[in-house]
Amino acid sequence: MPFYPTELSTDFWGAIAALEQIAAQSSHELSAHPNPLAPLSPLVPLAMLIGLPGSGKSTWAAVLRVKISGWTVISTDEIRAQHYGDPTIQGSWFTIWHAVEAELDQIKHSIQAGDQRGAIYDATNVKRRSRRDVLTQFRTWGFIPVIGIWFETPLSIALERNQQRSRQVPESVILKMHRQLTDAPPDLSDGLDYLIRVTV
Repeated sequence: MPFYPTELSTDFWGAIAALEQIAAQSSHELSAHPNPLAPLSPLVPLAMLIGLPGSGKSTWAAVLRVKISGWTVISTDEIRAQHYGDPTIQGSWFTIWHAVEAELDQIKHSIQAGDQRGAIYDATNVKRRSRRDVLTQFRTWGFIPVIGIWFETPLSIALERNQQRSRQVPESVILKMHRQLTDAPPDLSDGLDYLIRVTV
C-alpha cells in the first residue's frame, strides 16, 4: 500500500480518494504492527471539515456519502435545523455539542462493530482555539486517525455561492471567519494526524 504524506494538496475528487487511502492505510498499519501490550481494536477514523460557508464542505460530504458507503456525516447545520428550524440560527452551543457527542458515540460503536467505516464532522471550524478543543475531545473519545480536510476556496467564490443560497449567512460573518482562518490556518500542530488541502 502506498505511503500517504501527512499533508497534501488536491482537488475535490482527489480529497475523496485521499481520505479512503488514509483510512485503509491506517487500518493496514494497525494490523501489521499491533500493540503487544493491548488487544487489537479497530481504528475509528474521523475527518474534520474546515472552511468558510460556501466553500463546498457540505457538498463534498454529500458526494462522499453517495460515492462511498460507510461514512456518516455529522453536520452542525443539520443539528441546528432540527433543533431550531433554521440552520442559520446559532442557538445554544451546549445543545449543539451535546447532539454532536451523542451522534459520534453511536457512530463510534458502529465503526467498532464493523458496520461503518468512519465519521465526517461538518462544521466551519475556522477558529484555532475551538478547533483544537474539538480535536482534543475527539481523541478523548477514541477517534484515530483524525484527518483535517481544509477547503481553501477563495473568499470571492464563497461569497458568490452564499448569495445564491435561499438562506444566506451575513457577509460580515463570513468576512470575520475568513480573517480567523487566514490569521490561524489549520496545521498538523492543531492535533491532526493528516491535513488534506482542497483547492478550487
